[in-house]
Amino acid sequence: MTIKEILEFNFINIGDLSLSLYLLITAFIILTLARILIYIVNRLIRQYFKRRNVETGRQFAYTQFTKYIIYTGGLLMAMEALGISLSVVWGGAAALLVGIGLGLQQTFNDLISGFILLIEGTVEVDDVIEVDGIVGKVTSIGIRTSNVESLDRISILIPNSKLVGEKATNWSHNKSYSRFHVNVGVAYSSDVDLVTRLLLQAAKEQEQVMKTPAPSVQFKDFGNSSLDFTLLFFSKDYLTIEFVKSEIRYKTTRLFRENDIEIPFPQQDLWLRNPSDLNFRK
Repeated sequence: MTIKEILEFNFINIGDLSLSLYLLITAFIILTLARILIYIVNRLIRQYFKRRNVETGRQFAYTQFTKYIIYTGGLLMAMEALGISLSVVWGGAAALLVGIGLGLQQTFNDLISGFILLIEGTVEVDDVIEVDGIVGKVTSIGIRTSNVESLDRISILIPNSKLVGEKATNWSHNKSYSRFHVNVGVAYSSDVDLVTRLLLQAAKEQEQVMKTPAPSVQFKDFGNSSLDFTLLFFSKDYLTIEFVKSEIRYKTTRLFRENDIEIPFPQQDLWLRNPSDLNFRK
């Protein structure tokens, strides 16, 4: 047999589908060219974004979206080269989707949400987010799930629908800084002006707290057992913000003790209307 006969020999015949070595090689070349095209396009995109100083998350979104489009087109062209009619594929896919649509409803929701994230950029790579009480940094955004690294260095896979359709807090979306707060209560006999000065001092001594905008203090309320204050400050250290708050609380406690400011504990007064009616047994 000649090389041409070997390449054109149909070694698989299934109904109207006949596969030869020539067709398989053609499909493989198409997929390889698609992969090379993805590499070239993504390299050009990264170089363009680098000149424009575009953030890393936006670069990742565009490269991922480009990869999905080129791979899908390459796969369809490879199937066409193998002699698989796309009209038959779409018809079969439609029938399949009708049959299993209800079972895969959540999966489709996650897939669509993944495309929305890549296009809109509401959540991007390196963003610090909070979902269902979990705080972490986004390390990757996939077509169905996103990988979030928690504060404990644990990788958590979160469905994209939770980042789009549910309440998710993106602390670093504005790319600048955010405001945080620390609550504290003091005894009713405390000097409120002194309390305000000490709280501001505790914040200003913490290097992660921004000087501008400056920290501020609010006299929030007259509590049941204390005068309630809130220390407000701005910071860019989203991942370590709980440690920043902890250091401020340490310094506040030290400053309050040095200046005889009491932090009261909850207490209640019990009044007896007729104490003489009670019989106490010895």
